[in-house]
Amino acid sequence: MSFKEKIAVVTGAASGIGQATAEALAQAGASVIVADINREKGEAAAGAIRQQGGKAEFLPVDMTDAASIAAFADAVQVKFGAVDIVVNGAGWGQTKPFWESTDDFSEKVIALNFVGPMKLVKALLPKMMERGSGKIVNIASDAGRVGSLGETIYSGAKGGLIAFTKSLAREMARYNINVNCVCPGPTETPLLFAVPEKHLEAFKKVIPFRRFGKPSEVAAAVVFFASDSASYITGQVLSVSGGLTMAG
Repeated sequence: MSFKEKIAVVTGAASGIGQATAEALAQAGASVIVADINREKGEAAAGAIRQQGGKAEFLPVDMTDAASIAAFADAVQVKFGAVDIVVNGAGWGQTKPFWESTDDFSEKVIALNFVGPMKLVKALLPKMMERGSGKIVNIASDAGRVGSLGETIYSGAKGGLIAFTKSLAREMARYNINVNCVCPGPTETPLLFAVPEKHLEAFKKVIPFRRFGKPSEVAAAVVFFASDSASYITGQVLSVSGGLTMAG
């Protein structure tokens, strides 16, 4: 797969799946905008890509803040024009009973995992529609497909992102813009390793492959959806979970 001359925006690209996706796209020739709230880690991620011979630039964005998203989108389009690929990789949550969730926690989870990606796509779409091409890949979660104990709000937000993907795909087909969704299962990211060790071991036992996914394995699915190989695929949800979830 070649992404030469392609401009790709990847949010949450300072770590985890987002970083692996940014690296994979850059290795395939794309110029990548590494977007994240963490400036230090974002700069380091972009720098690492450049050291490997890739093209990358860091731009800060807070995906829970509408003004920050708007400013980020403006900065990207002033410098690069219409982008070719948008990957919504930023995400966050915590495991806790629903009835213990505060309003602040709920609002942050929903903003980061659903509302923020929606606002970013809306800001970048007009130029993509005008050009008549583009790829949007939303990284949701299998929690949004089948639910997840202790992640009710997170699951709801990711479920919303999945439904948003499918509906937007119907609207964007006439503009030759593909919109798809990747749903990771348990993956070796900082979010997963915040879970107590005893819970991780129990979790691993119910995964058919008996291991957690690697960020690079999820990134491979994202890169496929972003490529010309997926030119006739839109509105689809691909689970990358080691067989843990086999929902239809």
